[in-house]
Amino acid sequence: MKYSNWDPIYKEILVDFGFEQEKDDEAAEVASELIARKREVVETVKREVEMLLKGKIALICGNAPCLERDIGEKEFDDLSRDYVVIAADGATSVLLRNAIIPELVVSDLDGNIADIIYANRLGAIIVVHAHGDNIAMLKKVLPVLNENVICTTQSKPIHNVFNFGGFTDGDRCVFLATEFGADKIELIGFDFEDEEVSAKKKKKLKWAKRLIGDVIKINLTQINAD
Repeated sequence: MKYSNWDPIYKEILVDFGFEQEKDDEAAEVASELIARKREVVETVKREVEMLLKGKIALICGNAPCLERDIGEKEFDDLSRDYVVIAADGATSVLLRNAIIPELVVSDLDGNIADIIYANRLGAIIVVHAHGDNIAMLKKVLPVLNENVICTTQSKPIHNVFNFGGFTDGDRCVFLATEFGADKIELIGFDFEDEEVSAKKKKKLKWAKRLIGDVIKINLTQINAD
Protein backbone atom coordinates (compact mmCIF):
# COMPACT_ATOMS: atom_id res chain seq x y z
CA MET A 1 0.00 0.00 0.00
CA LYS A 2 1.25 3.47 -0.85
CA TYR A 3 1.70 5.63 2.23
CA SER A 4 -0.26 8.39 0.52
CA ASN A 5 -3.26 6.04 0.50
CA TRP A 6 -2.72 4.89 4.09
CA ASP A 7 -2.06 8.31 5.62
CA PRO A 8 -5.72 9.55 5.65
CA ILE A 9 -6.77 6.34 7.42
CA TYR A 10 -3.90 6.72 9.87
CA LYS A 11 -4.97 10.27 10.64
CA GLU A 12 -8.48 8.98 11.45
CA ILE A 13 -6.98 6.42 13.84
CA LEU A 14 -4.88 9.07 15.57
CA VAL A 15 -7.96 11.17 16.23
CA ASP A 16 -10.13 8.22 17.27
CA PHE A 17 -7.64 6.94 19.87
CA GLY A 18 -5.91 10.17 20.81
CA PHE A 19 -2.53 8.86 19.69
CA GLU A 20 0.41 11.13 18.84
CA GLN A 21 2.15 10.71 15.50
CA GLU A 22 5.33 12.10 17.06
CA LYS A 23 5.51 9.08 19.39
CA ASP A 24 4.98 6.69 16.48
CA ASP A 25 7.74 8.47 14.57
CA GLU A 26 10.02 8.16 17.60
CA ALA A 27 9.31 4.44 17.84
CA ALA A 28 10.15 3.98 14.16
CA GLU A 29 13.46 5.76 14.67
CA VAL A 30 14.27 3.58 17.69
CA ALA A 31 13.49 0.43 15.71
CA SER A 32 15.56 1.70 12.79
CA GLU A 33 18.57 2.27 15.01
CA LEU A 34 18.22 -1.11 16.71
CA ILE A 35 18.26 -3.00 13.40
CA ALA A 36 20.72 -0.69 11.63
CA ARG A 37 23.46 -3.32 11.76
CA LYS A 38 21.10 -5.69 9.93
CA ARG A 39 20.40 -3.32 7.04
CA GLU A 40 21.51 -5.64 4.25
CA VAL A 41 19.91 -8.60 5.99
CA VAL A 42 16.60 -6.72 6.24
CA GLU A 43 16.34 -6.52 2.47
CA THR A 44 17.13 -10.23 2.23
CA VAL A 45 14.43 -11.06 4.77
CA LYS A 46 11.97 -8.85 2.92
CA ARG A 47 12.64 -10.85 -0.24
CA GLU A 48 12.15 -14.05 1.73
CA VAL A 49 8.74 -12.80 2.88
CA GLU A 50 7.80 -12.19 -0.73
CA MET A 51 8.99 -15.66 -1.76
CA LEU A 52 6.93 -17.17 1.07
CA LEU A 53 3.72 -15.36 0.20
CA LYS A 54 3.64 -14.72 -3.52
CA GLY A 55 0.97 -16.85 -5.15
CA LYS A 56 0.23 -18.70 -1.91
CA ILE A 57 -2.75 -18.97 0.42
CA ALA A 58 -2.13 -16.94 3.56
CA LEU A 59 -3.71 -18.65 6.58
CA ILE A 60 -3.91 -15.81 9.08
CA CYS A 61 -4.40 -16.79 12.70
CA GLY A 62 -5.94 -14.25 15.05
CA ASN A 63 -5.77 -14.55 18.82
CA ALA A 64 -9.48 -14.73 19.64
CA PRO A 65 -10.55 -17.51 22.05
CA CYS A 66 -11.99 -19.42 19.10
CA LEU A 67 -8.50 -20.02 17.65
CA GLU A 68 -8.02 -23.26 19.59
CA ARG A 69 -11.31 -24.59 18.19
CA ASP A 70 -10.49 -23.38 14.69
CA ILE A 71 -7.13 -25.13 14.82
CA GLY A 72 -8.86 -28.34 15.80
CA GLU A 73 -11.16 -28.06 12.80
CA LYS A 74 -8.33 -27.26 10.38
CA GLU A 75 -6.29 -30.19 9.11
CA PHE A 76 -2.88 -28.57 9.52
CA ASP A 77 -1.03 -31.78 8.76
CA ASP A 78 -2.76 -31.91 5.40
CA LEU A 79 -2.11 -28.30 4.40
CA SER A 80 -0.33 -28.21 1.09
CA ARG A 81 2.75 -26.18 0.37
CA ASP A 82 0.42 -23.58 -1.06
CA TYR A 83 -0.39 -22.42 2.50
CA VAL A 84 1.63 -19.98 4.61
CA VAL A 85 0.70 -19.74 8.29
CA ILE A 86 0.82 -16.21 9.71
CA ALA A 87 0.32 -15.61 13.44
CA ALA A 88 -1.02 -12.36 14.81
CA ASP A 89 1.03 -11.75 17.96
CA GLY A 90 -0.50 -13.80 20.81
CA ALA A 91 -1.76 -16.43 18.36
CA THR A 92 1.86 -17.60 18.27
CA SER A 93 1.48 -19.17 21.71
CA VAL A 94 -1.67 -21.07 20.73
CA LEU A 95 -0.07 -22.35 17.54
CA LEU A 96 3.08 -23.52 19.32
CA ARG A 97 0.96 -25.23 21.97
CA ASN A 98 -0.62 -27.16 19.10
CA ALA A 99 2.77 -28.04 17.56
CA ILE A 100 2.38 -25.55 14.69
CA ILE A 101 5.27 -23.25 13.81
CA PRO A 102 4.09 -20.17 11.91
CA GLU A 103 6.21 -19.02 9.00
CA LEU A 104 5.49 -15.40 9.91
CA VAL A 105 4.62 -13.67 13.17
CA VAL A 106 3.22 -10.12 13.10
CA SER A 107 3.61 -8.54 16.52
CA ASP A 108 3.71 -5.25 18.39
CA LEU A 109 5.29 -7.20 21.27
CA ASP A 110 2.38 -7.37 23.68
CA GLY A 111 1.96 -11.14 23.32
CA ASN A 112 4.04 -13.81 25.04
CA ILE A 113 7.55 -12.62 24.24
CA ALA A 114 9.19 -15.93 25.19
CA ASP A 115 7.01 -17.73 22.64
CA ILE A 116 7.69 -15.13 19.96
CA ILE A 117 11.43 -15.48 20.52
CA TYR A 118 11.08 -19.27 20.49
CA ALA A 119 9.20 -19.17 17.18
CA ASN A 120 11.95 -16.94 15.83
CA ARG A 121 14.56 -19.51 16.90
CA LEU A 122 12.53 -22.19 15.12
CA GLY A 123 12.64 -20.24 11.87
CA ALA A 124 9.69 -17.85 11.95
CA ILE A 125 10.20 -14.41 10.47
CA ILE A 126 9.06 -11.82 13.01
CA VAL A 127 7.46 -8.65 11.67
CA VAL A 128 7.87 -6.28 14.61
CA HIS A 129 5.57 -3.27 14.68
CA ALA A 130 6.90 -0.09 16.29
CA HIS A 131 4.44 2.39 17.79
CA GLY A 132 4.41 5.02 20.49
CA ASP A 133 3.41 2.65 23.29
CA ASN A 134 6.01 -0.08 22.83
CA ILE A 135 9.35 1.72 22.64
CA ALA A 136 10.60 0.05 25.83
CA MET A 137 9.73 -3.40 24.47
CA LEU A 138 11.45 -2.65 21.16
CA LYS A 139 14.66 -1.98 23.09
CA LYS A 140 14.31 -5.23 25.03
CA VAL A 141 13.22 -7.60 22.29
CA LEU A 142 14.75 -6.51 18.98
CA PRO A 143 18.36 -7.11 20.15
CA VAL A 144 17.60 -10.73 21.10
CA LEU A 145 15.81 -11.73 17.91
CA ASN A 146 17.87 -13.39 15.21
CA GLU A 147 18.21 -11.96 11.72
CA ASN A 148 14.76 -13.18 10.62
CA VAL A 149 13.11 -9.87 11.48
CA ILE A 150 11.77 -6.79 9.75
CA CYS A 151 10.18 -3.75 11.36
CA THR A 152 7.05 -1.79 10.49
CA THR A 153 5.44 1.47 11.49
CA GLN A 154 1.92 2.88 11.14
CA SER A 155 3.44 6.30 10.55
CA LYS A 156 5.69 7.46 7.72
CA PRO A 157 8.13 4.70 6.72
CA ILE A 158 11.87 5.22 6.83
CA HIS A 159 14.68 3.44 5.00
CA ASN A 160 14.62 0.18 7.01
CA VAL A 161 11.23 0.42 8.76
CA PHE A 162 8.31 -0.28 6.44
CA ASN A 163 4.62 0.57 6.31
CA PHE A 164 2.54 -2.02 4.50
CA GLY A 165 -0.68 -0.66 5.99
CA GLY A 166 -2.75 -1.83 8.92
CA PHE A 167 -3.40 -0.93 12.54
CA THR A 168 -3.94 -4.01 14.72
CA ASP A 169 -1.83 -7.17 14.57
CA GLY A 170 -4.62 -9.03 12.79
CA ASP A 171 -5.25 -6.56 10.01
CA ARG A 172 -1.52 -5.91 9.58
CA CYS A 173 -1.22 -9.62 8.75
CA VAL A 174 -3.77 -9.12 5.99
CA PHE A 175 -2.06 -6.03 4.61
CA LEU A 176 1.30 -7.85 4.70
CA ALA A 177 -0.06 -10.85 2.81
CA THR A 178 -1.64 -8.56 0.23
CA GLU A 179 1.51 -6.47 -0.15
CA PHE A 180 3.61 -9.52 -0.91
CA GLY A 181 1.29 -11.10 -3.41
CA ALA A 182 -0.67 -13.78 -1.57
CA ASP A 183 -3.16 -15.34 -3.96
CA LYS A 184 -5.82 -15.87 -1.30
CA ILE A 185 -6.37 -15.04 2.36
CA GLU A 186 -8.09 -17.26 4.92
CA LEU A 187 -8.80 -16.14 8.49
CA ILE A 188 -9.10 -18.31 11.59
CA GLY A 189 -9.15 -17.26 15.23
CA PHE A 190 -10.93 -13.97 14.56
CA ASP A 191 -13.95 -12.70 16.51
CA PHE A 192 -14.75 -9.10 15.68
CA GLU A 193 -17.80 -9.12 17.97
CA ASP A 194 -16.10 -10.37 21.14
CA GLU A 195 -17.99 -8.94 24.12
CA GLU A 196 -15.45 -10.17 26.68
CA VAL A 197 -12.88 -7.48 25.92
CA SER A 198 -12.30 -3.90 27.08
CA ALA A 199 -13.90 -0.89 25.44
CA LYS A 200 -10.57 0.02 23.85
CA LYS A 201 -10.15 -3.49 22.47
CA LYS A 202 -13.70 -3.38 21.06
CA LYS A 203 -12.79 -0.18 19.24
CA LYS A 204 -9.66 -1.86 17.86
CA LEU A 205 -11.70 -4.84 16.70
CA LYS A 206 -14.06 -2.48 14.92
CA TRP A 207 -11.12 -0.92 13.10
CA ALA A 208 -9.67 -4.33 12.28
CA LYS A 209 -12.98 -5.47 10.81
CA ARG A 210 -13.22 -2.34 8.70
CA LEU A 211 -9.64 -2.51 7.44
CA ILE A 212 -9.68 -6.23 6.68
CA GLY A 213 -13.02 -5.89 4.93
CA ASP A 214 -11.60 -3.09 2.78
CA VAL A 215 -8.68 -5.30 1.75
CA ILE A 216 -10.21 -8.68 1.07
CA LYS A 217 -13.81 -7.67 0.32
CA ILE A 218 -15.64 -10.38 2.25
CA ASN A 219 -18.55 -10.43 4.66
CA LEU A 220 -16.64 -10.62 7.93
CA THR A 221 -19.77 -11.29 9.96
CA GLN A 222 -19.77 -14.76 8.44
CA ILE A 223 -16.50 -15.53 10.23
CA ASN A 224 -18.21 -15.07 13.58
CA ALA A 225 -21.20 -17.15 12.55
CA ASP A 226 -19.26 -20.20 11.33
